[in-house]
Amino acid sequence: MKTDVKSAYVSATGVVYGARTRLRGALIVPGDTAGLIVFTNGDGGATILSVTTLANGTPFSVVIPEDGVLVSSLLYATVSNATATVFYG
Repeated sequence: MKTDVKSAYVSATGVVYGARTRLRGALIVPGDTAGLIVFTNGDGGATILSVTTLANGTPFSVVIPEDGVLVSSLLYATVSNATATVFYG
């Protein structure tokens, strides 16, 4: 399914996109200490993707092949000691 890809910057826990969408990828920037970003299907919903980071690590991309991962509710991120540009659509 081809759709326009959008992006959102996240630096704190919260809603990335508030409707049905597909998680397409992310550019993760680690913080000063080890961190974690967990993408879920809604607040407290099923985990879609969990990414751990090293302290003071190099920014890296998370590439999700083909059509991405379907998020049927809303795309939510729990963020700890990292930031990310999230690609969805």
